Amino acid sequence: MLALIIGFSFSMSVARYDQRKNSETTEATAIGTEYVRADLLPTVDAARVHELLRNYLDQRILFYTTREESQLKQIEVSTTQLRTDLWSAVRGPAALPSTPLGVQIASGMNDVLNSQIYTQAAWLNRIPTASWALAAAIAISCNFLFGYSARETVKKVKHVFVLPLLVAIAFFLIADIDSPRGGVIRVQPQNLSLLYGSLHAP
Repeated sequence: MLALIIGFSFSMSVARYDQRKNSETTEATAIGTEYVRADLLPTVDAARVHELLRNYLDQRILFYTTREESQLKQIEVSTTQLRTDLWSAVRGPAALPSTPLGVQIASGMNDVLNSQIYTQAAWLNRIPTASWALAAAIAISCNFLFGYSARETVKKVKHVFVLPLLVAIAFFLIADIDSPRGGVIRVQPQNLSLLYGSLHAP
């Protein structure tokens, strides 16, 4: 039972990690595509959309890399304002939804804004607390029974710490993978960083 719980928990954490990686790729693709589509707008409107998208990209990279709670709140405020400005920038006369050009621009911007929502949902998708409680209860029971059964055999006593150590390592790895912002294993904004380099290139 303990092995099954650890296996299922590890599978859940890896699936959520892959979901966060895929959402980062989706964000980079949506921003890059909309940046290119903005070239279809008049010069003034295109320049504004390009600038807003670059600023928006900066905030998205900070979202992935920062760990400070105070900075996260500021990033959230800045991102919300940029989302409003980006949508306003494509609602001008040159990007009316009734025209083919407007459909492309509006659709691309909609993908940019939606991808951020999907990322937020992926980062909030964690292993339920009830699952952690069940795993901890089973692990404690198994370790107690294992230690109790080995109390009369000196040879077994030497190995009594093996099971708790392995369980602790497994739980640490699962918790580390399941934590999107803390720990050692984190989603790095590789695609967003590559996009940043291409958009800020001379």
